[in-house]
Amino acid sequence: MKLLIVEDEAKLADYLRKGLVEEGYVVEVAGNGIDGLHMATEGSHDLIVLDAMLPGIDGLGLLAALRQSRQTPVIMLTARHRVEDRVRGLKAGADDYLVKPFAFSELVARIEVLLRRAAGAAPAPDALLLSLGDLQVDLARRRAVRAGQRLELSAKEFQLLTLLMRRKGEVLSRTEIAEQVWDVNFDHGTNVIDVAIRRLRGKLDLPFEHPLLHTVRGMGYVLEDRSS
Repeated sequence: MKLLIVEDEAKLADYLRKGLVEEGYVVEVAGNGIDGLHMATEGSHDLIVLDAMLPGIDGLGLLAALRQSRQTPVIMLTARHRVEDRVRGLKAGADDYLVKPFAFSELVARIEVLLRRAAGAAPAPDALLLSLGDLQVDLARRRAVRAGQRLELSAKEFQLLTLLMRRKGEVLSRTEIAEQVWDVNFDHGTNVIDVAIRRLRGKLDLPFEHPLLHTVRGMGYVLEDRSS
């Protein structure tokens, strides 16, 4: 599968390119709207990851021009949180909309869903529903529930939990968590990750009978059900 990333933030674009290549995709990158439109209309891509704010032609303008000739699935990325902005993007022809900052694992999940839909396959009803024991994470609704009780998580806590759920059973280092959930310019010398893990554990584990989030000394953190 071949993807096109249209993103003017070079570090973010490179981060997404490397991550998606590791997921098995062929990835091309455009750093502005003009190049992005040319590559999107002249090339052959299975899906486009499109930033809303671009030099030359912004994301909405690029999308409007693209839709005159192509129906390539598009996921728009934006730093704007207003509902009106998301509605504009969807009305302009975007197939999905992701607000920055986002978890890389959530982007991958949404790409997978759109590619299945474009291929004519019926999306699995649980494609955006992750589960472990009595914990369920609904990516579409951005909601986490454990033992029937909704967890009141901040945006960053939800992103962290989503990463851990997507990689359940795997030990994730602090560095990997920082690269996946925090900004690419994250200061690894801070204790932000430890604080975030502690807060997430307080909501995810402390109110319940057995813990799911475990510390592996000297290595990192892992989400797994050890109750059985």
